[in-house]
Amino acid sequence: MSFGDPNNPYGQQPPQAPYGAPQQPAQYGYPQPPPPPQAYGAPQQPGPYVPPQQFGQGPGYPQQSGMPVGPGMYASWGSRFGAFLIDFLIASLVPFIAVFAAIALEKSLNCLGDSACRAAREAQRVPIIIGLLVLAVLWIVIANIVILVKEGKGASPGKKAMKIQLIREETGRPLGFGLALLRRICHGLDSAACSIGYLWPAWDAKGQTFADKVMRTVVVPRR
Repeated sequence: MSFGDPNNPYGQQPPQAPYGAPQQPAQYGYPQPPPPPQAYGAPQQPGPYVPPQQFGQGPGYPQQSGMPVGPGMYASWGSRFGAFLIDFLIASLVPFIAVFAAIALEKSLNCLGDSACRAAREAQRVPIIIGLLVLAVLWIVIANIVILVKEGKGASPGKKAMKIQLIREETGRPLGFGLALLRRICHGLDSAACSIGYLWPAWDAKGQTFADKVMRTVVVPRR
């Protein structure tokens, strides 16, 4: 049996395809020839379209450390103050009205020395006064919890109204309730020294309060 015997498939070399012809799948026992080199200057074939990922999102998407400083990258002091004012009104307006009404009712108990009149008014109005005070306390507690839960998810009602959000500086993700509560406690640093920490975002490069610097958080416009 000779080397070039046509009956011997292992001794034959496959015929070469002309230049530019599509490649055929390799058969068993034959090495697949490499693709022909592409001519210089030929247009590249477009690859599959990959949709852009948002910052810090998508499976396997690498987290970026830090956020670049730039105009409009961080929320302004005015928008932060507006968000604080809205949250403050949500948490305190109803308790203020309830306490004011309770004080007005307590003043109306005076009957100019008439004990019978005072006893009658106390029987009618003291339960209402107590109910108003309980309502004020419950509203303050519940409203602050709701605000912290929303802020832990990225935006409190005030921040949502001002179109800003609170995120972690390193990951760009929301804090969660626990860290949002800890940040609220750290606001005690902002209250020190005539509350200068609350004014610090007006000239800080990242618009951070002292609490933000401790917790490594930033407030940015919502996208």
